[in-house]
Amino acid sequence: MDFNKAIGIAASGLKVQSGRMRVISENIANADSAPTSAAAEPYRRKIPTFSNHVDRELDASVVDLGRVRRDQSPFRSKQDPGNPAADANGTVRMPNVNVLVETVDMREAQRSYEANLNMVTLTNRMVSRTIDILKA
Repeated sequence: MDFNKAIGIAASGLKVQSGRMRVISENIANADSAPTSAAAEPYRRKIPTFSNHVDRELDASVVDLGRVRRDQSPFRSKQDPGNPAADANGTVRMPNVNVLVETVDMREAQRSYEANLNMVTLTNRMVSRTIDILKA
């Protein structure tokens, strides 16, 4: 078993899930941010994409955070006639971010991060035990 390969693959997973959590955090932070005027476009939800490639140094397929794209789903509407961003009908276009969906995505990213971290931890334990056996 190649311990460096196992740790390298898990490390790429850690990096990707960390980036994914950053994007999700931006979405949550901007979920209720209203535009400054009726003509301005509200914050548009970001969606991380993933890609994989062969890492020649590891001789293994690893994952990368790909392009972060914008969610093209419709904006939410909120009735708030006093808001400077309200249109003639008193409607304000709000970001197309659903905090519940983002929370579920964050939990999934957290679980994936933990799984990759456990893989690194277990691999390090196996390396330590192998060294201990060789010393004996």
